[in-house]
Amino acid sequence: MLDYLYAARHQLRAAVSRDDPEVLAAGRPGASTVVLLPGILETWRFMLPLARHLHDRGNAVHVIAALGRNRLSIADGAELVAAHLDEHDLRDVTIVAHSKGGLIAKQLMSSLPAGGRVRLAVTVCTPFAGSVYARYLPTRSLRSLAPTDASLLRLGRESAANERIVSVYGWFDPHIPGGSALEGARNVELPVGGHFRILASRELLEVVDGCV
Repeated sequence: MLDYLYAARHQLRAAVSRDDPEVLAAGRPGASTVVLLPGILETWRFMLPLARHLHDRGNAVHVIAALGRNRLSIADGAELVAAHLDEHDLRDVTIVAHSKGGLIAKQLMSSLPAGGRVRLAVTVCTPFAGSVYARYLPTRSLRSLAPTDASLLRLGRESAANERIVSVYGWFDPHIPGGSALEGARNVELPVGGHFRILASRELLEVVDGCV
């Protein structure tokens, strides 16, 4: 219940936020470059607490507004991120991604030239092997996260980028009963439950700060 209250509160906050992406993208000289990727049905503003935390520490925080609520296919989402990296000539990038955003990060790093611009991806509660619940959901974009989805299975067979991924997840995730551990990645389990409120946890912020 607390997880869904967190999600509802932050979706509402995201709807009324007026934070300027250009301000977030202005980091201190020599600071890290971070790209935020939200989960499905989330805009980048859902990750505002994390964006502000990173920006307050001097990092240049980029968002991909063109993703909208992240209902595109994983491949199309990765193309949008690649275009942003190329357009702004971003290099040595750290991606911080929630849920489906982590799949987009892996797709980018696995199969697109712009993936070479990415140093590391910190993925939070990402269903690398899908979620058994997704097959029962009403829309194609949600069902594409089922373990039997062909695109997800293809991405699962791509392992070259895994060593550049830090997969972070809580001890319990009601949306991903199979967990978010990824073979070949650095897997970090936190003493936090839920799929959403982990984004604001002190433990996650410490992991992210250590990776950026």
